[in-house]
Amino acid sequence: MSEEAEWLIDVADEAQTAALAAKLAPLIRDTVRLVTLSGDLGAGKTAFARALIRALAQDPALEAPSPTFTLMQIYETPGCRILHADLYRIAGGEAELEAMGFDEASEDALVLVEWPERAPSLFAGERLEVRLSFASPETPDARRIGILAHGKAAGRLKAFRTMREFLERAGWSDAARDYLQGDASSRIYEALRRPDGAQAILMISPARPDGPPIRYGKPYSAIARLAETVKPFVAMAEALRAQGLSAPQIYAYDLSAGFVLLEDLGRDGVVAGGAPIADRYVEALSALAPLHARRLPDVLPVEGSGPYHIPPYDLDALLIEVELLLEWYAARVGGGGISSGSKATFVNLWRQALIEIVMSAPTWTLRDFHSPNLIWLPDREGTARVGVIDFQDTVLGHPAYDVVSLTQDARVDVPDELEMRLLGHYARKRREADPLFDMAAFARAYAILGAQRATKILGIFARLDQRDHKPQYLVHLPRVETYLRKGLRHPALADLEAWYVANLPALFRA
Repeated sequence: MSEEAEWLIDVADEAQTAALAAKLAPLIRDTVRLVTLSGDLGAGKTAFARALIRALAQDPALEAPSPTFTLMQIYETPGCRILHADLYRIAGGEAELEAMGFDEASEDALVLVEWPERAPSLFAGERLEVRLSFASPETPDARRIGILAHGKAAGRLKAFRTMREFLERAGWSDAARDYLQGDASSRIYEALRRPDGAQAILMISPARPDGPPIRYGKPYSAIARLAETVKPFVAMAEALRAQGLSAPQIYAYDLSAGFVLLEDLGRDGVVAGGAPIADRYVEALSALAPLHARRLPDVLPVEGSGPYHIPPYDLDALLIEVELLLEWYAARVGGGGISSGSKATFVNLWRQALIEIVMSAPTWTLRDFHSPNLIWLPDREGTARVGVIDFQDTVLGHPAYDVVSLTQDARVDVPDELEMRLLGHYARKRREADPLFDMAAFARAYAILGAQRATKILGIFARLDQRDHKPQYLVHLPRVETYLRKGLRHPALADLEAWYVANLPALFRA
């Protein structure tokens, strides 16, 4: 039995009918190939179809006349081919439609059909069914619209309804929504703008683990301590703001649905022309240094939910990350024949190198503290000028991790001179907060975590290409390979460097 979902909506007039159709357009474009429209004469079927066609064509002025007399009207739009049919004058059912060439016209098209009951057997499959009726004699312009999804669209309709209700509660139901290019994760972002000019960002991140169980009965995300819900994001946003950092303000959230409505910090970043803006990188580290010198809580309140416990960046998490290189990256550089014994040696060498890291006093490790996630806010003061927008995977780990995330930025080349300047600036700031800060020990951890992070990223970028069909990240591989070679030169990693040279020699031919 196919899945179904139904939703009843009351609209006040034709304008609200058209607005509803426009909001449904993305759901329809991405999910269904057939939309049926039923209702009495004058109920608004053509008005709904016209608004939907205009939204799908991204042309609000598009002429979309009723096909009552032409029976069929075809639109070639950028996203899809649309067939709008009105069967009111059809008397011969399926046979008459076949004689008209309906099958050929509807092939590879999104089909909108008014009066589908004239040929019921053709329109009984997977579809989105729209039923329009008059609300009451006292409100002649009002309509009750029933939307029934049959098949794969049912789940999407439920999510759409939940989203609409969330935005209504938050006071943003009338906002225009534009898709934003997201990151390497499965999260979706939209920019919202209300008629009054207010702006916000909508993050859509339904709860889900990253893949099937692979070890200890847990998926990769659980072992690597990655966020599987939006609760960590909400908790950390408020916690970072309490520490004086410019994390976005949270306007509303729905933890069960995975929706967060948050402050739009803008698009001005810390990179220009593909290169770091040095002063902004310096300011970013100025924000990190005092944070690392404080005692920070590991349990955070979340309004409307239980407290959030920040997980540790433990050995299991650090090791499962470096193993991504063996699984996804090694074959790219001719290392597909690495023996099981060499793989075990790799993991053991990394375990030995990382023990001192996990034994160090931890702090909040935001984990994604690099250029794509930093926003420049010139109207604010001091370190508040650096906005931070990605921190849901925060763990309790070594402070060197976030420093190396920025100073060995995977997305842009950070010259050696700038890297040294940034490290010197960070050290001065740490000593200002803590005169006992040990820069030598920090530098050792910096090298170890730099190599660990580069190893992980090589695996992630290879996985994004091979598993997720996102090859755009491969352009960054040479840069990350350079960072890895740099980190491996530290004496603390001599044995690991020897392993990489023996098993992945292509890394060292550059």
